[in-house]
Amino acid sequence: MSPAGEPPTLRQVTDALEAMHPLEWAQSWDAVGLVCGDPSAPVRRVHFAVDPVEAVVEEAIAAGADLLVTHHPLLLRPVNSVAATTFKGGVLHRAIRSGLAIYVAHTNADAGAPGVSDALARVLDLDDLVPLDPLPGHPELGIGRVGNLAVPERLGDFADRVAQALLETEQGVRVAGDADAVVQRVAVCGGSGDSLFDQVRASGADVYVTADLRHHPASEARERAGFEDGRPYLVDVAHWASEWPWLAGCADRLVVALAALGRTVVAHVSTTRTDPWTLRVPSRGE
Repeated sequence: MSPAGEPPTLRQVTDALEAMHPLEWAQSWDAVGLVCGDPSAPVRRVHFAVDPVEAVVEEAIAAGADLLVTHHPLLLRPVNSVAATTFKGGVLHRAIRSGLAIYVAHTNADAGAPGVSDALARVLDLDDLVPLDPLPGHPELGIGRVGNLAVPERLGDFADRVAQALLETEQGVRVAGDADAVVQRVAVCGGSGDSLFDQVRASGADVYVTADLRHHPASEARERAGFEDGRPYLVDVAHWASEWPWLAGCADRLVVALAALGRTVVAHVSTTRTDPWTLRVPSRGE
């Protein structure tokens, strides 16, 4: 993937990204698009990661990247200062001093086809994908995906499938349901998905794979499912791990889109684990 043609400008790269994931697909509360960078500057190397944290910015700079594309926003909530003494300000100052632009594709990438949940569904080998929560006016787009396994399998075996497909985290994979129950129809949502239980039930899914499941929503979902049947069963994974599979596909599609313009970039996907949890200690209570 060595550069053979002229590099694109940052504006050409962001135009290509926005053709794949239009900004209008983002939720109203979201903060997507270009965070910092000169649109006229050349871009030879693009670094992809889930989180715009300091370690990832330093990794991108060390790799010689001109642009860092992340899934999570750096400035999702309003701030009164971007002084270098603050976490977010420090990241911005470091990036700007190093000539590193930062771009965010968040809920607009969640809604895409292919998008974040689409990528999660595909690493689990699901077929016949449809959105879990369709985007108004775009029934083929939306948050989450619902699909089918080629053949039914035990919930315990499906949980193993999830664990093998995703990068390792300290949380691992948590399951709510009978390990011997047979599942085939699967709903997924990359990132936090406990706001979508109504859509999951309506989809007829046997099992729901998502991240950040909290005690009360998960408990209420299990109560509503009923303990006699128990569907949908729940598979809870780490937020970072559930969204990471999207990065490689986005990187590949960007390279192809720019090549069609006669422009060449090198794209690299970070494997730095930015999941915040670093240690898991099993409880030893009675």
